[in-house]
Amino acid sequence: MPACCLLGSGHAVPERVLTNADLETLVDTSDAWIVERSGIHQRHIAEPGSALSDLAAQAAHQALAAAQLTASEIDLILVATVTGDFKFPAMACLLQEKLGAHQAAAFDLSAACSGFLYGLHLADSLIRCGGHRHILLVAAEMLSSMVNWQDRNTCVLFGDGAGALVLGPARTSAGLLSSVIHSDGRQHGLLYNPAGSQHPLTAADLASGFATIHMEGREVFRHAVVSMADALQEALDKAGIAQDDLDLLIPHQANRRIIEAIGKRFGLPAERVYINVDRYGNTSAASIPIALDEAWRSGRIQAGQHIGLTTFGAGLTWAAAILRF
Repeated sequence: MPACCLLGSGHAVPERVLTNADLETLVDTSDAWIVERSGIHQRHIAEPGSALSDLAAQAAHQALAAAQLTASEIDLILVATVTGDFKFPAMACLLQEKLGAHQAAAFDLSAACSGFLYGLHLADSLIRCGGHRHILLVAAEMLSSMVNWQDRNTCVLFGDGAGALVLGPARTSAGLLSSVIHSDGRQHGLLYNPAGSQHPLTAADLASGFATIHMEGREVFRHAVVSMADALQEALDKAGIAQDDLDLLIPHQANRRIIEAIGKRFGLPAERVYINVDRYGNTSAASIPIALDEAWRSGRIQAGQHIGLTTFGAGLTWAAAILRF
């Protein structure tokens, strides 16, 4: 069976923009400190009480329009998220309702920042085996809902947003050439949110910031650079594509220094590495599909080009893929 190919894409972010100058009034930090360590100048933050499923629906409608398909033609909805509207049901079911895609199956998957590429890997397998024809893959995160706004090491990094792809069987040589996924649960303590069944929340936990993102920044940085680069090389080898044939790299937008380190390892000039972390911050699983949609709509991606995707997230998880447009 043919591999999956990208039929349409879309993305959505909240209207509210939180700048580094704004953060200077909330926590002991500065624009220079944030930019030096992350390359981030601003991020989009959802208003309190907003539903992440609404952002996901906006991105999905764009992707469906670009693919020239209706929601009734989607037979599976996959949503990659760790910040769904509810603990359950799955946000994919809420998105199904908003789209009116009542004939589709729907479920969530959780791989933190690697969720989108895990979803792409799964969608490709399902399309190749003939089980599904049109899959809507959405990655959406509202990390502002679990950020400790008193922790300057983490609160400056994250933003909210959603990216969506409509995937279907490739009819030409274009499509997903390769994908790889990996994980190492032994390192789960480097990046996590401890709130869960092992520790049901109390009022004291909420007041202390217990139920927020906890991160060992230096160790995460070190693992991210090595793992993302190794996964990308593995995906290139699996696809039979040389480094020099990579027209554009779209890495997970976590930190500009990580992105530049990956580009340097592969000898890619700046114009062949897509960066938007300066405008959105780290939107976790949504970062790659947001960047992919931007690059496609702006003309940075042309037919016949080879696009590399690579990511890293809590778990630890990491993944990579090679697309031919």
